Amino acid sequence: MSILRFAAVKESLSRSTFVVKEEGSRSKNFGSNVFNKERMLQFLTKDALVSVEAAVFSGAKIDRKIADQVAEGIKAWAISMGATHYTHWFQPLTGATAEKHDAFFDILPDGRALEKFGGGQLVQQEPDASSFPSGGIRNTFEARGYTAWDPTSPAFIYDKTLCIPTIFVAYTGEALDNKAPLLRALSAVDEAATAVAKYFDKNVTKVNATLGWEQEYFLVDKALAYSRPDIVLTGRTLVGHSAAKGQQLDDHYFGVIPNRVLNFMKELEIECTKLGIPVKTRHNEVAPNQFELAPVFEEANLAVDHNLLLMDVMDKVAEKHNFKVLFHEKPFAQINGSGKHNNWSLATDTGTNLLSPGTTPMKNLQFLTFFINTIKAVDNYEELLRSSIASASNDHRLGANEAPPAIFSIFIGKQLSSVLDELEGVSKGKLSPEEKTELKLNVVGKIPEILLDNTDRNRTSPFAFTGNKFEMRGVGSKTNCAKPMTVLNTIVAKQLIAFKKEVDELIEKKSLKKDEAVFNVLREYIKTSKRIRFEGDGYSQDWEKEAKKRKLSNNKTTPEALQVLTTKKSLDLFESMGVMSGVEVKARQEVELESYIMHLQIEGRVLNEMVYGHIIPSALAYQSKLVKVVTGLKEIYETSYKEFSKAQLTIIEQISEHINSIKSITDAMTLARKDANTLEELNEKAIAYCNKVKPYFNEIRYNSDKLEQLVDNELWPLTKYRELLFIK
Repeated sequence: MSILRFAAVKESLSRSTFVVKEEGSRSKNFGSNVFNKERMLQFLTKDALVSVEAAVFSGAKIDRKIADQVAEGIKAWAISMGATHYTHWFQPLTGATAEKHDAFFDILPDGRALEKFGGGQLVQQEPDASSFPSGGIRNTFEARGYTAWDPTSPAFIYDKTLCIPTIFVAYTGEALDNKAPLLRALSAVDEAATAVAKYFDKNVTKVNATLGWEQEYFLVDKALAYSRPDIVLTGRTLVGHSAAKGQQLDDHYFGVIPNRVLNFMKELEIECTKLGIPVKTRHNEVAPNQFELAPVFEEANLAVDHNLLLMDVMDKVAEKHNFKVLFHEKPFAQINGSGKHNNWSLATDTGTNLLSPGTTPMKNLQFLTFFINTIKAVDNYEELLRSSIASASNDHRLGANEAPPAIFSIFIGKQLSSVLDELEGVSKGKLSPEEKTELKLNVVGKIPEILLDNTDRNRTSPFAFTGNKFEMRGVGSKTNCAKPMTVLNTIVAKQLIAFKKEVDELIEKKSLKKDEAVFNVLREYIKTSKRIRFEGDGYSQDWEKEAKKRKLSNNKTTPEALQVLTTKKSLDLFESMGVMSGVEVKARQEVELESYIMHLQIEGRVLNEMVYGHIIPSALAYQSKLVKVVTGLKEIYETSYKEFSKAQLTIIEQISEHINSIKSITDAMTLARKDANTLEELNEKAIAYCNKVKPYFNEIRYNSDKLEQLVDNELWPLTKYRELLFIK
């Protein structure tokens, strides 16, 4: 082991693994740092409380005078909790969160100080927007941007700072963030789903999209992580030979959680509880050092905010426990990467999960309506859904036999497939009394029984129905859930609007009863969306061939996947639903392409530095030692020295071969990167990085990993997988 790695390991093992003290019951402390309904009742006037609740429920605007009252109440609460600053907490197109802190402080003309925070500061701020990605919406020198309060996501206190969730828009009004389009999509699906839900329950006045994410992540000892330039700068290991023991024994999955990790998890859960993040499940994942946590389902906007906040909190808590969290989708080669499954459903304000079968045929018809419409929506826009999870890091994971393939399909299980097949065979038009009875009692009525024992799961499916929700499994571990949730809710809203229009036309023009009209439309949807349903192995080559016959997209790389954003079909979708303008959609495509290019550019530069600064020098140093050994043997044995130095000479030759290869490949990669950088058109540049630069990465890795096996362990400068992957 090198001196640098030994020092890092020694530092790690010498640290005390402190035990986290539980701070009371989780239920008692839940949301203690959140300005929730309980705090509103304490600190807001009646008018302010009514106004905020109206904004949350129906999107009503809050009068500026009322905003002053709300601000005064929030300030009083925050200061009573020890807060000294406030910030608008927003989600720029970087994929992370952003904040600018201001103190509750101002100076009067006479020099006296006062605590200041009014409606103006609550509702709107003007952060410098010049350095955030905008996709060409505004020039770099046009710095003005605005953050605007989102009252549907409650303010919270973190590290003595009052954090106010906000949207982020340009001076000209276009969204510069991920939250604003999500809120518009959620509003669209609320309106469309409510209209359809009223077919079955007139009391429904609102439908919320719900989201339950599952966050996978790796923990690495902090000292060891910071000994690796690639982990520090790219979030993953660009080189590194696999350890003799990885995940092949399946002994880590659901195994006993290591003490250090458990202490980290306990403190993380305490902090999450205070912030109202309802984390519930924790366990070891498949790969060594890989773990997962999952919360109780929440309204989608709040769930997205909580996931982003969680990742920030995880970083800070991990620091205290001498860990580094890796959210990269593929931080280590040859073992599973990390995802963030998005479990999605729709829930009414009357307490009904629209994707959960009920106790009566009518409730099951409601279930089938939303179930089949979701399938139809995904069939119509499968390529757009794929684009929503595209990134340089997620490209390593999708289709790697550890996550869903890049081909979007839907798994619903054999039992539900047979139900849809039966419905497809129902005669078109008016139903006889006998047909109605047969359909409702013997087909629709049996759905709860079918699902009761339906434990089928297909881990190769990108979009699977799992009993009372759909699980979107291809979302990357560091992806902002707002992106796939914006697309999914928009396409479902669009589909539900089309469905209601068709049903109403059948009722009015064909004089069909509501149930008959619904069945007729659903029957056609089952037929026309059949290609998206697949029950088999999504990893197989046969499926890839079959998917091509079905004309399903197979965009394996991010540059391919992002092209769909600016097709007429996609632009019409977002504009017609009021979710994004054409300018906003094109801007996001540009930002995503730029991000892809920058990530590969950084990885290429880091590889260059590692090859010339670490790998080649250490290989040469060891080769030099071997040459001295051979020279010594030659002095002793003279002409017969070759017989006694066969192994040394072989290793010297192998090292030379790999040094020559890694140097020439790295130089070629650098030239390819320079050529790509001369391209001005973003899509061409991204494709060049994808097809002409990135392929060199694996070749460099191959030669580096071979050298790692050949070079003396004490001389190898990079912390190895066997040291990184097993927490003690």
